[in-house]
Amino acid sequence: MTERKYSVAAIGLRIDGFLDATLQNGGIKLTYEIQDAAPANEDFETPDVMVKFSGPDVDLLLSNRAELLLALEHVTMEMLRMPSEDHSRISFDANDYRLLRIEELRLSAVAAADRVKRTGEHFRFNSMNSRERRVIHLSLRNEPAVRSESCGAGPGRHVVVYPAGMPSLPEPPHVPEPPRRSMYDGPRPPAEHGPGGPRGDRRDRGGRGGDRGGRGDRGGPRGPRR
Repeated sequence: MTERKYSVAAIGLRIDGFLDATLQNGGIKLTYEIQDAAPANEDFETPDVMVKFSGPDVDLLLSNRAELLLALEHVTMEMLRMPSEDHSRISFDANDYRLLRIEELRLSAVAAADRVKRTGEHFRFNSMNSRERRVIHLSLRNEPAVRSESCGAGPGRHVVVYPAGMPSLPEPPHVPEPPRRSMYDGPRPPAEHGPGGPRGDRRDRGGRGGDRGGRGDRGGPRGPRR
């Protein structure tokens, strides 16, 4: 068990002020309780401070693999300016999502290890955040026949499980996503045109009465009308 570094007495008021303003501005109907985490024997998650949510919008908080819950947790840690190595010391939860997710990851790690031992081939998990990757690694630490390592970069970082004697495979090349434009990026740069100029400018090609000649050029000048 690691030594406690954060407490409600030290950071609780800052968390409360930030979450209260964020939830009100977002129109999200949730209540929460900030508490010092009880010491635990399991070392998959050993937070110092827990924030437990409840209320009408809990289903929204936990939808899409708890995307909103994890986002609130992340921006709160950014607000507190916590270094990345301390991110596991604060945990946001609702309806025991964390406990259920840890058990799901642990069972997935055991199944992956069995598959690797049976086939002799490596197994690659989908991308995960650092806390979930840690659960996979800890779940396999007592499996001498396999080993696990994290690979990839950024949001695509994931865990690969190998037979103990298999060397690591080369990491797939990282393909950065193209930058996305938004309404705040300003006007688009002018389009590049070929040697003929923009299509909309017809002055160089001649219109009616231009360089191609109008109707009066076809049969010579008309005589005066009578």
